[in-house]
Amino acid sequence: MAKKRKVGGVDPKYLEKQHDSLLRKHRQTILFNQKEMEAIEEYCKIYKVSAKAPIMREAIMQHILNGLGEGHPTLF
Repeated sequence: MAKKRKVGGVDPKYLEKQHDSLLRKHRQTILFNQKEMEAIEEYCKIYKVSAKAPIMREAIMQHILNGLGEGHPTLF
């Protein structure tokens, strides 16, 4: 009878830790005025976006990360 080989892979503890670090636990609420909401609705209609949260999350984080990247201290 042939022996079963262990399949090499990623440590399950590492995967669990990685999953826990990406879990979203903090809720924030954003209020938009009528013109802003119309612009969002128009964008979603044009680009056939069904879920708005990922787009808003991506836009906010992109803006924040760009700001942090540009705001580094300079020597001169």
